[in-house]
Formats: sequence, C-alpha cells, structure tokens
Amino acid sequence: MSLTEARFHDLVDATQQTLEDIFEDCDLDIDLESSAGVLTVKFENGSQVIFSRQEPLRQLWLAARSGGFHFDYDEESERWMCDKSEEQLGEMLERIVLQQADIKLEFEGL
Repeated sequence: MSLTEARFHDLVDATQQTLEDIFEDCDLDIDLESSAGVLTVKFENGSQVIFSRQEPLRQLWLAARSGGFHFDYDEESERWMCDKSEEQLGEMLERIVLQQADIKLEFEGL
C-alpha cells in the first residue's frame, strides 16, 4: 500500500531530524543545511551528501560521490530501503560516509 502524503512527510521529517542529530552529536566539523525538504551535509574535506524528498514518488533520495540512490519506505521493517539494492539507508550511509569523509558513524534505526 502506498504511503499517504502526510505519512510520507512525517517519515521524511523524522528521518532528517535523526540524521541531523547523528551528525551534530559526532563532534566533527560538519556543516548542515536544511531548506525546503533538502538536507545537505558538508564534510570538512569538501565532500557532501544530500537528502531530498521526492513527494510524487514517495521516495527519499540520497546524492553522494558514488551516485544517486532512491529509497522507498518499507512498512514491515520500518526502514528506508534502496529501490535497486534493497540496502537499508543506515547501512548505505555508514559505507558512504566512511568512503567520502573517512568518518566511522553509526546510523542505527535508519
């Protein structure tokens, strides 16, 4: 069953808040920008990852050096899952942040 618009926005808002909390609590020099549903994370080395909501598709998109990834929310597991690899958002982020910024962070619950 497809997510309602309200549920989709609630899920993305909660996910972006969790992401902001994780990055803010890591005690590293990371700049966060949140505007119009887009969260941009800029690392000290100049690389960045960008999260955006794609309302018509009810997806959360992630842009990183390694490419663009689209996530659907899986109600059963209560996780955002990549629509191609079926990897959980949190697992992919751990790998991407390590590759891009040489930072080991845990994204539990995502």
